[in-house]
Formats: sequence, C-alpha cells, structure tokens
Amino acid sequence: MDRRTFVTTGIAAGTALALGKSPLAFGLGRADEIRVAVAGIRSRGWAHVQGLNRLEGVRVVALCDVDQRILENRQRELAEKGTETQIYRDFRDVLARDDIDVVSLGTPNHWHAMQTVWACAAGKDVYVEKPVSHNVREGRLMVEAAKRHGRIVQTGTQSRSSS
Repeated sequence: MDRRTFVTTGIAAGTALALGKSPLAFGLGRADEIRVAVAGIRSRGWAHVQGLNRLEGVRVVALCDVDQRILENRQRELAEKGTETQIYRDFRDVLARDDIDVVSLGTPNHWHAMQTVWACAAGKDVYVEKPVSHNVREGRLMVEAAKRHGRIVQTGTQSRSSS
C-alpha cells in the first residue's frame, strides 16, 4: 500500500467511525459486513459488544470467556435483542473460525500480548485494550506478528480512541 492510499483509507475509516458507521459504509470493506468475536465479556469486553453492535456493517458473531455463566447470560441478553452469537470458553476455538474478521480483546491484561499474536497468526485483525503489553518485548512481538501476517492491530485508550 502506498502512502496516499494509506492516508486516504485512514481518513475515510476514521470519519466513518466518528459518524458511528463502519468503514464498510464508505466502501472500504471486502464484504458486506465485518464479523467480530469479543473475548473477555464480563466487563470491558461487554462494552465492546455494545459499541460494536451500534456500528452499521459490523456484526458480533462470537463471544468468548472462561466463565460459562457469563457467556450464557450475555448470549441470552443479545438473543433477546435479536442478535445471535456462538459462545466459546477457549479462545483458540474462536481463532479456528474462518468467518471471523476481527477479535476484540477485553480479557485480563496478562493475556493481551499472547492473544494478539495468536489472532494475527490466525489471520484476524485485532482491537486490544490497554495495557497492550507488560513489557517492551511483548509489544515488539505483537508488532512483528501484525507485520508478518499483514494484520491491523489497534489499541484503545478511551479518552483518545472514542468520541
């Protein structure tokens, strides 16, 4: 990708997200929707689900958490609103799905780096909560994985990443 394409795409995607639409609304996607799995849905990840469900062209299709009760309750809440999801306790099962484009990580901090590297290797783009990593080495491994696998990885700090 050349610099001009990168800048144009970035501006369009940023504008779309600021307007509460997915970049697909501006013709940037490769399909008619972005399919997302959210991991760690007890607290922060549940906020991800709610925010993602408000975006046009984005669909949360899978939830992952080690707590079966949380999974079942969250799946039931979404079903009551008309959103069908699959649930998983093992993140590796999520990564095995070919129909998931993005994983959103709201998992405990010590999982962020490893899950990001795994997701990139599985061909998924990643949104990962802060802290991205516990040390510089983990962060470098994440950057290397994103580059090696041609993936997009974004981290968020709410005061800078959300409207």
